[in-house]
Amino acid sequence: MSVYKFVELVGASPKSWEDAALNVVEVAGKSLENLRIAEVVRQDLVIAEGTPIFRVRLNVSFKYIHEDEEVNVGWGVS
Repeated sequence: MSVYKFVELVGASPKSWEDAALNVVEVAGKSLENLRIAEVVRQDLVIAEGTPIFRVRLNVSFKYIHEDEEVNVGWGVS
């Protein structure tokens, strides 16, 4: 049996929405193991002192690992 948890995270970048999303995945991957899916929920653009900042809200899922279950690292759903 597999169990997954979703958390909502927000990333920002002065470059692009894609870069903001990659920032979320990179940072989340440092503390959450077995990331599975990142779904874009919302995108917006904040203008800070005349400079656009791209923001992305993502639902990121990760798989709970049971003690008797083999760890399957990587993207995709099993």
